[in-house]
Formats: sequence, C-alpha cells, structure tokens
Amino acid sequence: REAGAKYPPEKGRYHLYVSYACPWACRTLAARKLKGLEDIISYSVVHWHLGQRGWRFVTKDEKEPGENVIPDPIEGHEGFTHLRQVYFESDKDYAGRFTVPVLYDKKTKTIVSNESSEILRMFSTEFDDFIEEKYRAISLYPESMRSQIDETNTWHYDLINNGVYKSGFATTSEAYEHNVIALFEALDKAEKHLREQKDGPYYFGKNITETDVRLYVTLVRFDPVYVQHFKCNIRDIRSGYPALHKWMRNLYWNHAAFKETTQFEHIKWHYTRSHTQINPFAITPVGPLPHIMELDEEVPAVTAKI
Repeated sequence: REAGAKYPPEKGRYHLYVSYACPWACRTLAARKLKGLEDIISYSVVHWHLGQRGWRFVTKDEKEPGENVIPDPIEGHEGFTHLRQVYFESDKDYAGRFTVPVLYDKKTKTIVSNESSEILRMFSTEFDDFIEEKYRAISLYPESMRSQIDETNTWHYDLINNGVYKSGFATTSEAYEHNVIALFEALDKAEKHLREQKDGPYYFGKNITETDVRLYVTLVRFDPVYVQHFKCNIRDIRSGYPALHKWMRNLYWNHAAFKETTQFEHIKWHYTRSHTQINPFAITPVGPLPHIMELDEEVPAVTAKI
C-alpha cells in the first residue's frame, strides 16, 4: 500500500491461479475467503492432474468437480492450455518450476508472486482498504504474535508441511524412516501444544492466524492421502491425535473459508494418479470414509478410550 508501489492494491486488478489438490495453493485460497476478498481478487482452478508439462487448464468441454475449475479466464489467454504459458508470458526466459499458487497482475500481464507464504501475508493486510471492518479485524499475522508465529511456522514447515513430502518421495529406506519419524515427533509436539492450550479453538487460542491456515492444509490431506500414499502411517489423525483432529474439524465445519476450499476428489485424484512412480497403476483408494468426520463423531477406538 506504499505510494508508488509497483503492484498497488486495486479491486479487480489481480487474479489467483490455484489447484485444489495443492496444499500450498489452498493456503492462499482459504486466506482470500477469510479476508473477504472474493470481490477484490478473482481466481480459477487448474485441472487436478499434474503432467509432464505441469499444471494444465481444463478445456471448455471438461466438467470437473469444484467451483471455478475453468479454462484460463484472463483476456488474451484464450489459447493458453497450461499454466507454464502464464509464466513465459511474464518472463520469456523463465527456467524455474511452474508451480501454484500464482498471483497475477492483469494490468501489467505479470506474475506478482508464486510463493504461498508471501501471498498469504499480502492477503492478510494489503487489501484492507477495500473490505468491511469485520474482515479487517481478522489479522492473520498480528504484530504482537509475529515471533511466536514465525518460530512455529519454521518447524511446522520443515517437519510437517514438507515432512510428508520428504517421507513420500524418499528413495531409500533410511531417508524415509528418518523423515517419517521426524514428522510424527512434530505431530506429537503440535498435539501437546493444542492439548495444553486452553484459550480458544485455534492454534494460538481465541484468534485465527496464518499458522492455522498453514497447518490445516496439510492435516486435512493426511488421512485421505498421506497415510497410504506417502506411507505416513505410524498413526492417523482421526484415531491418533484427538486434539489436532478436533482443531482441524472446527476449522472445516465452522468456517466456510476452509470447507469450501477443500475439494477431496481433486486431492485424492491428483496424488494417486499423478505420482505414477509411487502408484504405477493410478488406483485411487476409496477410503478413509468419510474423508473428514463430523465434529461430534469419533472412530470406535477413540470412543472406547473416551
């Protein structure tokens, strides 16, 4: 919001490209809704399959589940079939990965950022002049908690958000076992924190922060995908982590920003049918059912313990 900024906040100027399958992208989609930015920043969703040329757009004849799973809607992009074309439009010599999310400036036809943590911070404050007070009051990165949030995000990212990938894509038993044990030690630590935290339903108590957003997108995928597909199976969330399970379900069932940006078909199809080196026959497991349990529902093992 600084004077003379290269990318000043403006209503209708920016577009968000995401995948419902990708946890990093869904951070930004949840934050967009939490902050009431639906009429400020448009968005569209790529096809769930990640192929050799990267994320692709659906064709006008394809009907995939989920809202806004559409061909590239940007004027001038009518011929674009893959997200990589947006990258090359922005930089013809681009040599990096074609990842989501992408925050795109329609005015300059340039990518503003493809880093989810940066976009999350932008959405938290940069568009506050355009939204209602009830949304301005939501501060995902409050100044008084920044050191606490940063410290927690660091180990959450390394050991949990990225830990599932380090476990799942390991190519030796030694690497897999090292990372999966570290992952579950971190989940134990997060469980202990939530069990001892009595101030409210969110990770740090009564107010939602970006830490809730960043951890949720991994945990909501844990039982449906990571347990079987990435062999993260020392425990599952629904039977092994009651505090984390309750925290995650509160976000899903009580906040549209989480429920409406969680698309389980895209999630399960993407991992099981894109990663053929892990799942060569591309068979998608039916369970666990339900994909997420009701707030007042528990698996029999947990009910018996209670």
